[in-house]
Amino acid sequence: MTKFNDSLVIGIAGGTGSGKTTVANEIVKIVGAEYISYLPHDAYYKDLSDLPPNQRVKINFDHPDSLDSQLMVEHIKSLREGHDIELPVYDFTTHSRTQEAIPIKANPVILVEGILIFSERHVREMCDVKIFVDTDADIRLTRRIRRDITERGRTIESVLTQYEKTVRPMHLEFVEPSKRYADIIIPEGGYNQVALDIVTARIQKLVEELKSQNTTP
Repeated sequence: MTKFNDSLVIGIAGGTGSGKTTVANEIVKIVGAEYISYLPHDAYYKDLSDLPPNQRVKINFDHPDSLDSQLMVEHIKSLREGHDIELPVYDFTTHSRTQEAIPIKANPVILVEGILIFSERHVREMCDVKIFVDTDADIRLTRRIRRDITERGRTIESVLTQYEKTVRPMHLEFVEPSKRYADIIIPEGGYNQVALDIVTARIQKLVEELKSQNTTP
Protein backbone atom coordinates (compact mmCIF):
# COMPACT_ATOMS: atom_id res chain seq x y z
CA MET A 1 0.00 0.00 0.00
CA THR A 2 1.25 3.45 -0.92
CA LYS A 3 0.18 6.08 1.58
CA PHE A 4 0.07 9.60 0.14
CA ASN A 5 0.57 12.65 2.30
CA ASP A 6 -2.05 14.35 0.19
CA SER A 7 -3.96 13.80 -3.03
CA LEU A 8 -5.64 15.84 -5.74
CA VAL A 9 -9.20 14.97 -6.77
CA ILE A 10 -10.22 16.46 -10.13
CA GLY A 11 -13.90 16.37 -11.08
CA ILE A 12 -15.07 16.77 -14.68
CA ALA A 13 -18.79 17.26 -15.29
CA GLY A 14 -20.99 18.41 -18.16
CA GLY A 15 -23.92 17.28 -20.24
CA THR A 16 -24.06 14.07 -22.23
CA GLY A 17 -21.70 14.27 -25.21
CA SER A 18 -20.16 17.53 -24.00
CA GLY A 19 -16.57 16.30 -24.36
CA LYS A 20 -15.81 15.30 -20.76
CA THR A 21 -13.87 12.22 -21.82
CA THR A 22 -11.81 14.28 -24.27
CA VAL A 23 -10.84 16.67 -21.48
CA ALA A 24 -10.11 13.77 -19.14
CA ASN A 25 -7.90 12.07 -21.74
CA GLU A 26 -6.00 15.31 -22.29
CA ILE A 27 -5.30 15.60 -18.56
CA VAL A 28 -4.17 11.96 -18.43
CA LYS A 29 -1.87 12.54 -21.41
CA ILE A 30 -0.29 15.66 -19.94
CA VAL A 31 0.00 14.50 -16.33
CA GLY A 32 0.80 10.84 -17.05
CA ALA A 33 -1.45 7.81 -16.61
CA GLU A 34 0.91 6.39 -13.99
CA TYR A 35 -0.05 9.21 -11.61
CA ILE A 36 -3.82 9.05 -12.12
CA SER A 37 -6.66 6.88 -10.78
CA TYR A 38 -9.57 7.35 -13.22
CA LEU A 39 -13.15 6.83 -12.01
CA PRO A 40 -15.98 7.33 -14.54
CA HIS A 41 -19.38 7.81 -12.90
CA ASP A 42 -20.94 5.61 -15.62
CA ALA A 43 -19.28 2.60 -14.00
CA TYR A 44 -21.39 3.11 -10.89
CA TYR A 45 -24.86 2.60 -12.31
CA LYS A 46 -26.91 0.46 -9.92
CA ASP A 47 -27.21 -3.21 -10.77
CA LEU A 48 -30.70 -3.95 -12.13
CA SER A 49 -30.22 -7.68 -12.69
CA ASP A 50 -32.95 -8.41 -10.13
CA LEU A 51 -35.51 -6.72 -12.40
CA PRO A 52 -37.02 -8.28 -15.54
CA PRO A 53 -35.72 -6.74 -18.80
CA ASN A 54 -38.99 -4.93 -19.52
CA GLN A 55 -38.71 -3.17 -16.15
CA ARG A 56 -35.05 -2.24 -16.54
CA VAL A 57 -35.64 -0.14 -19.65
CA LYS A 58 -38.21 1.95 -17.74
CA ILE A 59 -35.61 3.22 -15.25
CA ASN A 60 -34.62 6.87 -15.57
CA PHE A 61 -30.87 6.48 -16.09
CA ASP A 62 -30.38 10.24 -16.21
CA HIS A 63 -31.57 10.77 -12.63
CA PRO A 64 -29.00 10.79 -9.78
CA ASP A 65 -30.88 7.95 -8.05
CA SER A 66 -29.86 5.55 -10.84
CA LEU A 67 -26.22 5.77 -9.74
CA ASP A 68 -24.49 4.30 -6.70
CA SER A 69 -22.69 7.53 -5.86
CA GLN A 70 -22.09 6.39 -2.28
CA LEU A 71 -19.88 3.58 -3.57
CA MET A 72 -17.95 6.12 -5.65
CA VAL A 73 -17.41 8.26 -2.54
CA GLU A 74 -16.14 5.21 -0.65
CA HIS A 75 -13.77 4.41 -3.50
CA ILE A 76 -12.41 7.96 -3.58
CA LYS A 77 -11.81 7.80 0.18
CA SER A 78 -10.05 4.44 -0.17
CA LEU A 79 -7.79 5.73 -2.95
CA ARG A 80 -6.92 8.79 -0.87
CA GLU A 81 -5.90 6.47 1.95
CA GLY A 82 -3.64 4.53 -0.41
CA HIS A 83 -5.86 1.49 -0.91
CA ASP A 84 -6.45 0.04 -4.39
CA ILE A 85 -10.08 -0.44 -5.44
CA GLU A 86 -12.11 -2.60 -7.82
CA LEU A 87 -14.00 -0.47 -10.37
CA PRO A 88 -17.37 -2.00 -11.34
CA VAL A 89 -18.03 -2.88 -14.98
CA TYR A 90 -21.52 -2.02 -16.22
CA ASP A 91 -23.21 -3.61 -19.21
CA PHE A 92 -25.36 -0.94 -20.88
CA THR A 93 -27.05 -3.42 -23.21
CA THR A 94 -28.55 -5.42 -20.31
CA HIS A 95 -28.59 -2.60 -17.71
CA SER A 96 -26.74 -4.74 -15.19
CA ARG A 97 -23.39 -4.87 -13.44
CA THR A 98 -21.14 -7.64 -14.72
CA GLN A 99 -19.14 -10.07 -12.59
CA GLU A 100 -15.94 -8.40 -13.76
CA ALA A 101 -14.14 -5.52 -12.10
CA ILE A 102 -11.20 -3.34 -13.12
CA PRO A 103 -8.40 -2.99 -10.56
CA ILE A 104 -7.57 0.67 -9.96
CA LYS A 105 -4.33 1.45 -8.16
CA ALA A 106 -4.08 4.28 -5.66
CA ASN A 107 -2.33 7.30 -7.16
CA PRO A 108 -1.73 10.87 -6.02
CA VAL A 109 -4.27 12.16 -8.59
CA ILE A 110 -7.87 10.92 -8.68
CA LEU A 111 -9.82 11.87 -11.81
CA VAL A 112 -13.60 11.67 -11.41
CA GLU A 113 -15.77 12.15 -14.51
CA GLY A 114 -19.52 12.10 -15.06
CA ILE A 115 -22.66 14.00 -15.98
CA LEU A 116 -24.06 14.18 -12.46
CA ILE A 117 -21.02 14.33 -10.18
CA PHE A 118 -21.54 18.00 -9.22
CA SER A 119 -25.24 17.46 -8.53
CA GLU A 120 -24.25 14.81 -5.97
CA ARG A 121 -23.13 16.81 -2.92
CA HIS A 122 -20.96 14.11 -1.35
CA VAL A 123 -19.06 13.52 -4.61
CA ARG A 124 -18.80 17.24 -5.33
CA GLU A 125 -17.37 18.04 -1.93
CA MET A 126 -14.54 15.56 -2.47
CA CYS A 127 -13.33 17.34 -5.61
CA ASP A 128 -10.44 19.77 -5.15
CA VAL A 129 -10.75 21.03 -8.73
CA LYS A 130 -14.16 21.11 -10.41
CA ILE A 131 -14.31 21.45 -14.21
CA PHE A 132 -17.54 21.82 -16.17
CA VAL A 133 -17.43 21.11 -19.91
CA ASP A 134 -20.05 23.28 -21.62
CA THR A 135 -21.23 22.41 -25.15
CA ASP A 136 -24.28 23.33 -27.24
CA ALA A 137 -27.23 20.93 -27.00
CA ASP A 138 -27.34 20.05 -30.71
CA ILE A 139 -23.69 18.98 -30.70
CA ARG A 140 -24.18 16.95 -27.54
CA LEU A 141 -27.21 15.16 -29.00
CA THR A 142 -25.35 14.27 -32.20
CA ARG A 143 -22.46 12.80 -30.19
CA ARG A 144 -24.85 10.85 -27.96
CA ILE A 145 -26.61 9.31 -30.96
CA ARG A 146 -23.30 8.16 -32.43
CA ARG A 147 -22.05 6.77 -29.11
CA ASP A 148 -25.20 4.91 -28.12
CA ILE A 149 -25.61 3.31 -31.54
CA THR A 150 -21.99 2.21 -31.95
CA GLU A 151 -21.05 1.42 -28.33
CA ARG A 152 -24.30 0.51 -26.59
CA GLY A 153 -26.29 -1.27 -29.30
CA ARG A 154 -29.18 1.22 -29.35
CA THR A 155 -31.36 2.27 -32.27
CA ILE A 156 -31.64 5.92 -33.27
CA GLU A 157 -35.33 5.83 -32.35
CA SER A 158 -34.59 4.59 -28.82
CA VAL A 159 -31.85 7.20 -28.36
CA LEU A 160 -34.14 10.05 -29.43
CA THR A 161 -37.00 8.76 -27.28
CA GLN A 162 -34.74 8.59 -24.23
CA TYR A 163 -33.36 12.06 -24.98
CA GLU A 164 -36.84 13.58 -25.10
CA LYS A 165 -38.21 11.73 -22.06
CA THR A 166 -35.29 11.82 -19.63
CA VAL A 167 -31.97 13.15 -20.95
CA ARG A 168 -33.07 16.69 -21.73
CA PRO A 169 -35.39 17.13 -18.71
CA MET A 170 -32.76 15.75 -16.31
CA HIS A 171 -30.09 17.92 -17.89
CA LEU A 172 -32.19 21.01 -17.21
CA GLU A 173 -33.08 19.87 -13.68
CA PHE A 174 -29.72 18.55 -12.46
CA VAL A 175 -26.78 18.99 -14.84
CA GLU A 176 -27.13 22.59 -15.97
CA PRO A 177 -27.73 23.95 -12.42
CA SER A 178 -24.62 22.09 -11.19
CA LYS A 179 -22.49 24.34 -13.39
CA ARG A 180 -22.52 26.94 -10.62
CA TYR A 181 -20.30 24.70 -8.50
CA ALA A 182 -17.52 24.59 -11.10
CA ASP A 183 -14.17 26.26 -10.53
CA ILE A 184 -13.51 26.22 -14.28
CA ILE A 185 -15.93 26.17 -17.23
CA ILE A 186 -14.60 25.00 -20.59
CA PRO A 187 -16.81 26.13 -23.50
CA GLU A 188 -16.94 24.24 -26.81
CA GLY A 189 -16.22 20.92 -25.18
CA GLY A 190 -12.93 19.17 -25.70
CA TYR A 191 -12.12 21.17 -28.83
CA ASN A 192 -11.27 24.40 -27.04
CA GLN A 193 -7.51 23.98 -27.18
CA VAL A 194 -6.76 27.32 -25.53
CA ALA A 195 -8.88 26.43 -22.50
CA LEU A 196 -7.43 22.91 -22.41
CA ASP A 197 -3.88 24.27 -22.44
CA ILE A 198 -4.63 26.64 -19.56
CA VAL A 199 -6.40 23.97 -17.50
CA THR A 200 -3.82 21.24 -18.05
CA ALA A 201 -0.95 23.65 -17.31
CA ARG A 202 -2.55 24.60 -14.00
CA ILE A 203 -3.26 20.98 -13.09
CA GLN A 204 0.24 19.93 -14.09
CA LYS A 205 1.66 22.55 -11.72
CA LEU A 206 -0.55 21.29 -8.88
CA VAL A 207 0.49 17.71 -9.63
CA GLU A 208 4.18 18.60 -9.62
CA GLU A 209 3.73 20.21 -6.20
CA LEU A 210 1.83 17.15 -5.02
CA LYS A 211 4.47 14.74 -6.29
CA SER A 212 7.21 16.68 -4.50
CA GLN A 213 5.21 16.54 -1.27
CA ASN A 214 4.68 12.80 -1.60
CA THR A 215 8.29 11.98 -2.44
CA THR A 216 9.75 9.81 0.29
CA PRO A 217 13.44 10.25 1.21
